[in-house]
Amino acid sequence: MSEHRIIAVINQKGGVGKTTVSANLVHGLALKGFNVLAIDLDPQAQLTTSLGVDNSEVNGLDEVLLNQRAISDLFIPARENLYLVAAGYGLADIEHITEGGASRGMLLRNALTEEIEHYDYILIDCPPSSGLLVVNAIFASKEVLIPMTGDFLALQGLSHLMATLGNFEQALGNHIRQMIVLSKFQARRCLSQEVKNKLIQHFPGKLLQTEISESVALAESPSFGKTIFEYKPKSKSALEYKKLVDDVIDMRAY
Repeated sequence: MSEHRIIAVINQKGGVGKTTVSANLVHGLALKGFNVLAIDLDPQAQLTTSLGVDNSEVNGLDEVLLNQRAISDLFIPARENLYLVAAGYGLADIEHITEGGASRGMLLRNALTEEIEHYDYILIDCPPSSGLLVVNAIFASKEVLIPMTGDFLALQGLSHLMATLGNFEQALGNHIRQMIVLSKFQARRCLSQEVKNKLIQHFPGKLLQTEISESVALAESPSFGKTIFEYKPKSKSALEYKKLVDDVIDMRAY
């Protein structure tokens, strides 16, 4: 693979399955043989937990962004072909940085400069906010993946997020590739199908073809520190995530 892809998994709205998407996507890519780096940029450290690592027992990204430690010092082997940078206990303190001006938003990008060439995919799991941590993720990324649920409030939030991304594109002078994935999807609900159709209509080429259905197995697996490929490898959810991985690799969208 010639292109090194950096993807921020982002949504300002909570409860959309963002971390579930992040955890299963990074493992799915690793199972395909890609070299993958997962970065937990959420102070709640849910990606770290979902991959079976205790955030309180490891040094994390807070050491990089607050103390200029080399990010490579903090890589944790999470699975074959998959390394994790945990959130760290003090990650929330990043939001209170007041010195440095615009350079505050470039901390993660600068930290990753020497590591990009070593990984096929770098995925950044973002907090459900629009603060400095998310700014760092967007400035460091070439793409964003936006998980959202099949309801109209989520659709309204997406419009606001797209406008925000447009502002970032102007500031960066670069196009940010945008992908949307429907998670916690309930295919039998008319409302869910209506939202899906509106996404296809208003955001052509951005909605990935595979929806991730709401499932008990996906809700349970993080409590065991496992991805769906480990917890229920023959389940419908595992099959959906295999397809979603291919969607991301090939950028298969409606």
